[in-house]
Amino acid sequence: MDEKHHGRITKEGIRLHESADFAGMHKAGQVAARILDEITEHVFPGQTTEEIDRIITEKVNAAGAKSATIGYRGYQHASCISVNHVVCHGIPSTKTLKPGDILNIDVTVIVDGWFGDTSRMYVAGELPRKAERLIQVTYDALMLGIEAVRPGNTFGDIGHAIQSYVESQRMSVVRDFCGHGLGRVFHAPPNVLHYGRPGHGPRLEEGMFFTIEPMVNLGRPETKILADDWTAVTRDKSLSAQFEHSVGVTTSGFEIFTLSPAGLFHPTYQQAQAR
Repeated sequence: MDEKHHGRITKEGIRLHESADFAGMHKAGQVAARILDEITEHVFPGQTTEEIDRIITEKVNAAGAKSATIGYRGYQHASCISVNHVVCHGIPSTKTLKPGDILNIDVTVIVDGWFGDTSRMYVAGELPRKAERLIQVTYDALMLGIEAVRPGNTFGDIGHAIQSYVESQRMSVVRDFCGHGLGRVFHAPPNVLHYGRPGHGPRLEEGMFFTIEPMVNLGRPETKILADDWTAVTRDKSLSAQFEHSVGVTTSGFEIFTLSPAGLFHPTYQQAQAR
């Protein structure tokens, strides 16, 4: 990669992108977000996560994009699909969704060399009340974290905004996984922790691109990795939820690259439409 065309790097190893780079990230983010919009109708009781992933693969190809996850460290799918107590990195399978199952679908595409990375929650059938509250708290935590993004703030400010809100709702923030820098690479500095102390960590500067993707558990925060070396689950088998946006730091705040074009980012849109 030609360094001089893609900004300088901070002492913490975080790349500061140029203003022209925002357009590339926006384009990639919108492709990923549109695919997640279009997959909504394919999530229902009796559906398999393997079939959902097959449709996602088709949509990535139809968009003229490339999947960032197929072939990544041996992974063979265009999405991670994490159901109920699976925290993240759930592998699509032939297992069918049951009524009331909640699931996170995570898609990353590459468009013109830029990475668009986003995930959101879905429900098969009716959304159970307990799960609805977990999903709402997780969504609100993500947005509170994003609202802390502006030059001069720190990554600790983002983590604190998320952690303090989640814990005030008597839920827990997963510590074992975090957000990450991205741009023309899938994962780069910094690690974006979803917990932390105000004023701690690297300072945010214009041109930083990264994901914020809090994982919130109804029970305790501890996770474990299953024998497949990918799937992370809650140790206490409690429900887990996650939302993820890719963002860029602007002169005065932030730009979200992965907003849902159809307004379907939050799974309670179905209830909102019904009212």
